[in-house]
Order: sequence, then structure tokens, then C-alpha cells
Amino acid sequence: MGITRTLLHSSCSKLPFQTPFLHFQSQVVASSFSSSREITRTSSIPIISRTRFRKPIAASCSASDGSNSSSATKVSVADPSVALKKAMDISPELKGTSIFLVGMKSSIKTSLGKLLANVLRYYYFDSDSLVEEAAGGESAAKSLRETDKNGFHESETEVLKQLSSMGRLVVCAGDGAVQSSTNLALLRYGISIWIDIPVDLVARGVIEDQSQLPAFNLSASASYPEVLTHLSTSYEEVRGGYETADATISVEKLACKLSYDEFGDVTTEDMALEVLKEIEKLTRVKKMMEAAARPF
Repeated sequence: MGITRTLLHSSCSKLPFQTPFLHFQSQVVASSFSSSREITRTSSIPIISRTRFRKPIAASCSASDGSNSSSATKVSVADPSVALKKAMDISPELKGTSIFLVGMKSSIKTSLGKLLANVLRYYYFDSDSLVEEAAGGESAAKSLRETDKNGFHESETEVLKQLSSMGRLVVCAGDGAVQSSTNLALLRYGISIWIDIPVDLVARGVIEDQSQLPAFNLSASASYPEVLTHLSTSYEEVRGGYETADATISVEKLACKLSYDEFGDVTTEDMALEVLKEIEKLTRVKKMMEAAARPF
């Protein structure tokens, strides 16, 4: 795994190291956040706004008490400056803690990760891309996965080990991050957020951008039903791992909450603001637990 270690070291050598963040399934209060220092990213990541997946949702939206929410006042689309302000508000409490986004691989999750890195002034990484680079490219990574599954999983763990030891990162984590107890433990060094995107929307995105097909081990001629079936099966296999995340952001629930008519009306900014709100809640709880654990 020397290649993986070298690759990450050259990319992240200036970042502060991390200590474990609070995880609600643990009875032990985590160590204090790592100290952060100001860093400047080498490039500015553009804010990506709307992902155009169209699907009516009015019939599926209902309040927790069972009443229909379609009569609620429509909430305006979140302005990028709102997410930026929220990021500035929580940064002092966040103290450089890394954020791991889990969930199905999709352009929606990628856009969200880049936006969060932008507003938080963090570095952005995709763990699957790092594994591929360490293996020598996409084809080499695919070959390694097929011929040496254990070796491939070891590479995934090594990447996560390096990423989890550093601060000020937003990481789009691949499914390998939630498929072993070792990798799940590494995610505890940051805040993990499940980005729950309806499987059919991910499938439509793959069909619209067929360059994604190899990443899902699908042939270039795969039809929408084939893609949907494949993704649905994969989703059910790893859903239990997704559910261990510290918080969940559901595109479907967010669309209902904002009284949008379609899932596609949920913007990257809307999702980023929800993620930041959840992070704010988690940091407050951690602070309260640490205060309660101090001797009088």
C-alpha cells in the first residue's frame, strides 16, 4: 500500500491530524477536536447549483402527523450566501473536523461535497478516485477488484486510514467505507453524513451520463431497467452501513420539507445548508457531553 500512502501524503501533508469525533453508538466521549490552522486551497471549487432530475413528489409528501404538506408555503431556493454564512457560524465549533459523505455514488453527492469544501474552506477528496489512482488507473483498479478482492479492500482501508488521520477534509466515501467494521471505525474520526438519494434518480443520472457506467460495473449498452435493478441490489447490500452515519440527509424528505413539486427542485445549496445544520447539532451535542464528563 506504499503507493496509496505516498499519493495521500503529497496531497495532504499540510493538513492537521484528527482525533475521533463523537459517535452516538459509543458510550465513550471522544477526544477533543484537533487544533486547526488556516490553510488556503490551491483552487476555488465552483458552486454547482441544480441537478435536474425530474420526478413529481406531491403524492408522496406528507407531514409526520399524516396530513398532506402540499398546501404549505413554498420555500425559496437557498442562496449560496446562506450556506456560506452557516459555514462561517459553525467553523469555530467544528475546529477542522473532517466530513465524510456516504451513500450511493452519484453526481449529486459529488457536487454537494465540492460545495461543502468550498464554503468551509476545506479540501475535497473522493476516496474511490484515490483508490483508482493508487492502483494505476480505473482499469487497473477494476482488474484488482476482480482478481484480488482482499488486496482491493486493503487499498480502500489504507486510503480511509490516511484520510481519517487528517483534518479539514470533505470526503465523498465509496461503498467500501461502510462495508467493514475497520472502515466504519475510521469514519468515526470525522462526522459521517448519509446522502440518501432515491435509487431511481441515481439510475437516471447514470443513463444520462453513460461515462458513469464502468464505475458501477455495468456495460455501455445497459438499459435503464438493468441499471435500476443493479443499483437497487447494491443499495440493499450496503444500506445497513449507510444507516450507521451520524446523520442523514434525504433528498425525498428535503423536497417535501421545502414544499417542492419535484425532486429536481432540490438544489445543491439546499442540501448543503441541511448538512451544515446537522453538523451544527452534532457539534453542540458533543460539546454538551464533554462538559458533562468534566469533573466538578
